[in-house]
Amino acid sequence: MEFTFLGTSAGTPTKTRNVTALALRLKRSKQWCLIDCGEGTQHQLLHAPYSLAQLGAVFITHVHGDHCFGLVGLLASASMAGRTEPLTIYGPAELSQFIPLTLKLTDTWLSYEITFVDVNQLTEAVQVAGFKVYAWPLNHRVLCHAWQFVEHDIAHQLDTEKLVHEGIARGPIWGQIQRGEQVTLTDGRVLNGRDYWQLAQQPRSIIVAGDNDSPECLSEAAQSANVLIHEATYSQAICDKIGPAPMHSSAAKLAKFAQQAQLDNLVMTHFSARFGGKGAASINVLEQEAKRFYHGRLWLAQDLGHYQLNSAGEVSCLNRCLNKGGFDDLN
Repeated sequence: MEFTFLGTSAGTPTKTRNVTALALRLKRSKQWCLIDCGEGTQHQLLHAPYSLAQLGAVFITHVHGDHCFGLVGLLASASMAGRTEPLTIYGPAELSQFIPLTLKLTDTWLSYEITFVDVNQLTEAVQVAGFKVYAWPLNHRVLCHAWQFVEHDIAHQLDTEKLVHEGIARGPIWGQIQRGEQVTLTDGRVLNGRDYWQLAQQPRSIIVAGDNDSPECLSEAAQSANVLIHEATYSQAICDKIGPAPMHSSAAKLAKFAQQAQLDNLVMTHFSARFGGKGAASINVLEQEAKRFYHGRLWLAQDLGHYQLNSAGEVSCLNRCLNKGGFDDLN
């Protein structure tokens, strides 16, 4: 599994950070998913290995501008590039008004069909680009969700011993089971093909959270996750100074949760623009604060940082990151 940060700043961009967006895909697949789409996302994509023609779906955590103002421009650019495949956008219901109205008022026509899915209407996991995707409600000033991506189409073998034990004769039925299909036997039994698979490894899982002042909202989701990508907008000192009104997490609050949840990998992002200098204003303040409470693999996301979750459940950075838990302060 691979993911690339197209923006890691909160609220407004800085000289080295765009506002929030993330690209995610399975390494074996060209199709990818976009989570949030702040202004300037399409420009960031020019520096990343993702094609708008291969975009499988868009997942928006909430309607604040730094998470969705870039979406209409990206959709228009995909059309100008010749996209014809339909595209589904998952997120708050307001998107089904915001996007069509903006397209209409700007006289913009798309060459492909868009489907909007209200996150509150989801009753089961979404299947796209080799993932099962689940929505988890968060705590913010507006309706906000995290999206959990669970590897779905993974290598497997048939459990032939189980098939023989249950009296399922070798033949075309085994082929259907190998493909994960539902099979009805002559005796009336209904089988789920996946129940007879032996997986080469356990499905990997990544949680991509939106804005959230209560990481514990993700306690259930974290039980099966390898990675949590979550905002750490402020230090605890700044949180204490400005009060609870912004409804964001501090590095300390997030790190305490990640340690309690026994998460192996924590990636902090969505940093306040005030962390762009040196000393007390350096992003390293957030790193050191988090390290006091969290003892797993810690990463501070960088714009265009390209990360990989390997089969052992470990995150590594494939390009601009200097080292685990460290950050190249570009300011």
